[in-house]
This record gives sequence, C-alpha cells and structure tokens, in this order.
Amino acid sequence: MAKPTPRRDEVLIRIRATAVVAGDCELRALRFTLGLRILMRLIMGVTKPRRNILGQEFAGEVEAVGTDVSAFRPGNELYGTTGFGFGAYAEYLCLTVSSPGHAVAVKPIRMSFEEAATVPTGGLEALHFLRRAGPLAGRRVLINGAGGGIGIFAVQLAKYFGAEVTAVDSGAKVEMIRSLGADRILDYAREDFAVMGETYDVVFDVIGTKSLSKCLRVVRTGGTYLSSNPRFSAMIRGPWNSRVEGKKVVLRTAGPTTQDLDFLRELIDAGKLRTVIDRQFPLGQVPDAHRYVDAGLARGRVVIAI
Repeated sequence: MAKPTPRRDEVLIRIRATAVVAGDCELRALRFTLGLRILMRLIMGVTKPRRNILGQEFAGEVEAVGTDVSAFRPGNELYGTTGFGFGAYAEYLCLTVSSPGHAVAVKPIRMSFEEAATVPTGGLEALHFLRRAGPLAGRRVLINGAGGGIGIFAVQLAKYFGAEVTAVDSGAKVEMIRSLGADRILDYAREDFAVMGETYDVVFDVIGTKSLSKCLRVVRTGGTYLSSNPRFSAMIRGPWNSRVEGKKVVLRTAGPTTQDLDFLRELIDAGKLRTVIDRQFPLGQVPDAHRYVDAGLARGRVVIAI
C-alpha cells in the first residue's frame, strides 16, 4: 500500500513496533459467541472487512505533521492505540492527534519501542476497569487471566493502588506473574476459584472463562465484578444482577485518552509499571505471530518489530 500523507489535523507516524493481543486474533477470526459475532460483522464489515490492516497498538516516531498540528513535531517518539481504526501492522500510520476511539502520547523514556508498543491496549483497559471498582487500598482483588495482555498490567496497577492481589492463570506463567507482584497465584488447571468458598471485594475476569453467575458468587456484597471480555449473556443479565444482588457489574470499556497514556508513562518512568515480552516477530511473520498467540503459548506479550 502507498505511504500515507497526513491531513491538516494528522501526524504521520513511522511505526517501529506493534504487538499482537488475543483480541486481534479473535477479531481476525470473528471468534465470538453468536450475538457478538453478528454485532462485530456489522461493525467490521458484513461481507468483507472495512479495514485492510489489523493491529491496534504501536510505538514509533513522528515523520511529518499536518498544518494544524502543534502538539507534536517530527522526531517525537510516541506510543498509542488506534482502537477499531486498526492499521498498526504497517510501516506508516496517519492519526489525528485527539479523536474518540484512539489516542497517542509521548513514549515512556525507560522503554524501547518494542516494550512501549505492548502497553496501550492492555494498560488502558486495566486502568479503566480497576478505576471503576473504586478505591482499592486494603481490598482483596482477584484477576482471572493475570498473565495475558491486560492481566499483566492489571496485577501491577492493582498493587500500585494498594490491593491484595490473587492472580489466576496457567501454571506455566506462575514465575512471570509472581515477578509482577501478585500476592497469591492460582493455577486454573488445579484450583477453581469459583468453588473454593473464598470471596473478594473485586473480581476482574479478564478472559471471560467463567459465567457471570459463578463469578458473582465469589464477589462480596457491595463488591464489584469487572469483565473486559464479557459473554453475551452477561451483557444482557449484568444490569439486572447489579440491581438485585447489591454487587456492581462493570462490562463496558471506555475510549482511550492521551491523559491515561500519560498516566501510564509516568508510572513506567517511575519504575512502577513494566511489561513482559515473550517473543518478537518481524513484520513479514505476522501470521506466525497470530498462530503463536492463538495456540496459547505466549508467556507475556508478542511483539512485531518493524
């Protein structure tokens, strides 16, 4: 495809690195429940995708700016997310500086391009949901899917906000998750948090492997259930359960903002937030990167170096 030219309100970014998240693979294959699959068809395109290039998060350098852009100049190092605009699996990308659905900000100094590219999607989602749970200091938080793209940051942010964190994931990821600061780790193949009889102030089901009813059983009265990947049934029943059970249900994500990216950058540069990279692929091997993530082999983030 031709190298894009920035409009008056856009920056042209030379992408140095992007990353593969499970959501990219799910969107590529429309691997959702029937209700969500129909919805995503309407959003993404009924007969064929409206976007030719996948990829949501990136890190790179400003190559050129439009005449109305004053926030950035050529040479600035940025990181950000395109949201449902996609387009990050490419050498160049044009984005407006501030617009609903995507966000760009100055890249953390302490991170390489490859490291910074793994932060926006997972970091912003984790930050949004944990904030919706209210003050976390001294509260018990369970994170299901703690070793994934969102979970890696959710564990660290929950600890930063003062929570006691129980992390749930596969036994192969125990050491990695322990290094992030989790107080307790459950191997889902050996221990089922939904039937252990323990309760938590906050349950953050990142991967949606448990039904809403099972998760709510382990949420204390007055507590909060969070899900960044809810089942369709949970989206229907969530508001009702929230009213009748005295437990807050949060299923809706929020649009990315530059302010939140700045907040994450400050934590990173202060040494309070980091990423974990499992493997790196060149741009020409994006299909292999997707196969690797699809197989569930990643212990950390998978990066595409450009």
